[in-house]
Amino acid sequence: MGLFDFIRSLFGGRRGPEWCPHCGARYSWDGRACRECGFTGVTPTARAGAEPELARRPPPVRPPPRRTSLEGLDTERFRPLTTDQAEALVDESADFKSAYLDPLNVIPDENLPRIQIIDRTMVGLGLISPEELARIHEVGREMNELRGTYHALAQQAEAEVQRSRQARQRLRERKKKEAAERRRKRAEEIAERRATDIVFLGRGVSKGLADRRSNVEKLQAGGLPVLSTPAEVAAALGLTIPQLRWLAFHSEAARVTHYKTFMVPKKSGGQRQLAAPLPLLARTQQWILANVLQPLPVHDAAHGFVPGRSTVSNATPHVARETVVNVDLSDFFPSITFFRVKGVFGSLGYSPAVATIFGLLCTECPRRELQYEGVTYLAATGPRGLPQGACTSPALSNLTARRLDARLAGIATRLQWDYTRYADDMTFSASGAATKSVGYLLARIRHICQDESFAVNEKKTRILRQNAPQAVTGVVVNERPGVPRKLVRRLRAILHRAGHEGLEAQNRDGHPYFESWLQGMLAYVHMVNPDQARPLYEAYNRLRG
Repeated sequence: MGLFDFIRSLFGGRRGPEWCPHCGARYSWDGRACRECGFTGVTPTARAGAEPELARRPPPVRPPPRRTSLEGLDTERFRPLTTDQAEALVDESADFKSAYLDPLNVIPDENLPRIQIIDRTMVGLGLISPEELARIHEVGREMNELRGTYHALAQQAEAEVQRSRQARQRLRERKKKEAAERRRKRAEEIAERRATDIVFLGRGVSKGLADRRSNVEKLQAGGLPVLSTPAEVAAALGLTIPQLRWLAFHSEAARVTHYKTFMVPKKSGGQRQLAAPLPLLARTQQWILANVLQPLPVHDAAHGFVPGRSTVSNATPHVARETVVNVDLSDFFPSITFFRVKGVFGSLGYSPAVATIFGLLCTECPRRELQYEGVTYLAATGPRGLPQGACTSPALSNLTARRLDARLAGIATRLQWDYTRYADDMTFSASGAATKSVGYLLARIRHICQDESFAVNEKKTRILRQNAPQAVTGVVVNERPGVPRKLVRRLRAILHRAGHEGLEAQNRDGHPYFESWLQGMLAYVHMVNPDQARPLYEAYNRLRG
């Protein structure tokens, strides 16, 4: 019987097999009768003192049962105790009261007095046989022998666990140190990169800053400065990397900007917002204008902001023509956005990084003051475009409109018209049969402007015939270039009355520098038509005496 079978039998479970004392065979599994000879252990004849009936049957030859050592547990020891013997044995056993403190995974030693009492009681009551009890104690001794090995293995395992924990802790600490070192190096790299490079200039505009590939051959062929990286741009502009980043950084809601804005009245009514760059940005834009933009050629039809050309050169091709058509572009500078300006610099051969920086330096958002939690912000109200007031805006507008000029000049030539453009004022003129195509010409102008991302201001479109003053950018071109008669008469009246009342008395519009304004107007008349200016200059010289 195993230990667990014995325990099950103690709690009313099935009793395990036993050896039959009559024939030596095993009892059946229910423990009531021998499965060989049928002996139950108690018969009527046995109770009457007679010899059992089955005792006369010769026992079958069986192998001897396995004997276990009882370690001195003979039948004398399992004789029932008297009351006095039990009390004396209890008195001698100092640990008897700790019987219920034995661990459940340990079989107590059979030499303990309290265990001997328990063993004798169990055998005496027939709850267990001496062989089974001896086997239990033999298992207990084997467990005690193995327990030392178990504890040694447990200690070794615990030591291995501790070593593993310590190794993991050391690995964790090493990884923490490595991570801290990586963070430190990354912080140093970021600080160094911020001091020597630019990789971000605002949301939505920083794409391309990582591309530093310029077309060196194209730049050299155009006679332009060869620049590929932000560091090279900063060195060429005479700035540090932080200064360049500060000037070019784009923010939707900025605390400060690099422009001073103010409003001026329009000739047609309303207000025009001008944005004058602050000194550092103005100096940067002047370098870009002088070294990058001015050397570039513009289309022959462009006369605005081009050295050697003026409003007079713009109006001269339209002198003495039967029909003159004036077309104005709406929001000319603001419609040339940052991405178009970046594309202009990229087409010159500059890398996307340099084109992005130049584009940001030459554009700005329209802004409006807002208050948030007591702080004033300049919030963007539209996309970045060419500001009216930056020295680079006119040159960039001409470069951006080169394709527009080429297409409009082509359609004008095909229809036998002449075409010129001064900033946002486009002029077409023709004589003879070509004037009959004016409607088709206007339609084509609108379509081409839309294709080139410009919009025609329909309110300012004018078709001028020879029976009325034909003015082109302020110059009358009916017969010859000249200024309007109203302006000539006004200047003549001022000079005439100044001879009687004095020059300062004629400043009825409150010009802060009236005489300088008068000299400028006389020079303008002389530039347009020297014949008109000659009598005016004679009157002015007599006045100054």
